[in-house]
Amino acid sequence: MIGRHGTDNGMATPPDPPQNAETASPASLVDRKGYDERFLGPSLPLPRPTGPDTETTVLPYTNFSVVFRPDRRLAAATAVTIDGAHLVDVERKDEWRFDPRLPEAQQAGAPVYRDNPLDKGHLVRRLDPVWGPNASMANDDTFHYTNAAPQMNVFNQGKQLWQGLENFLLDHAEEFHRKLTVFTGPVLENSDPPYRGIQVPLRFWKVAAFLQDGELASTAYVLDQSPDLSRDAAARVMAEAARAGDPPPLGAFRTFQVPVSDIARLTALDLGPLPAADRLTAGRRAAPRWTRLESYDDITVDAA
Repeated sequence: MIGRHGTDNGMATPPDPPQNAETASPASLVDRKGYDERFLGPSLPLPRPTGPDTETTVLPYTNFSVVFRPDRRLAAATAVTIDGAHLVDVERKDEWRFDPRLPEAQQAGAPVYRDNPLDKGHLVRRLDPVWGPNASMANDDTFHYTNAAPQMNVFNQGKQLWQGLENFLLDHAEEFHRKLTVFTGPVLENSDPPYRGIQVPLRFWKVAAFLQDGELASTAYVLDQSPDLSRDAAARVMAEAARAGDPPPLGAFRTFQVPVSDIARLTALDLGPLPAADRLTAGRRAAPRWTRLESYDDITVDAA
């Protein structure tokens, strides 16, 4: 989708500046207020792991927050507020940096993405929090490694639809001056393939929350880049790639609309009131299946 947002898809891998955790102090981010759970009116808390043994750190930025998993060196979830009436155009600078509030060793930095086809995939997309008087600060904040996760750089219909979905949500908010809250993250599984000190997620999730006729509503999506192989065959191929130091042989991108409750189950995250507000399951007696999206016309917003 091209328009006010140009060709910015939020997933491209820019060059790395000569920057490390020592270039900034924790005090440089001390004024960040982070995600506002009352932004839409109803309380939408940050997603948190339901398991007692999963340690996370909440990192507030400008108009968004990251729920970070130090053990995986990646975010478990992100939450961003979008104010369609006050979006601002800010120049993209592509200056990725470590978050000085965490040890550099706990973050997946430039070495993970160097000399391979892996993109630094923005979780909170650069354009989404860029609104209000601190828009420029929000733009810069999205370029912390804590807000990135590795994705293959191959563009096909599935990934274009995922990125187009992000534009679709943002354009809708801007055109109708609506507010949105968007939660995004990788599906972190123990079976994710190892690579350069991290495990590469094979799936990513997104939940959009909004008000529909004065009531809280939500829709959920999954981007799947799993190999088109049997589980055993995929495990063998990935193990061989890991031994050779090659990136995991990820599959084609596929985008699905899914029940919000399935996101909670897949991620072991507490999503608060979002599953009950799901537009895909509203009014249905039988549980809906995952719907592979081929176009925006396949998206269900009213499931009456």
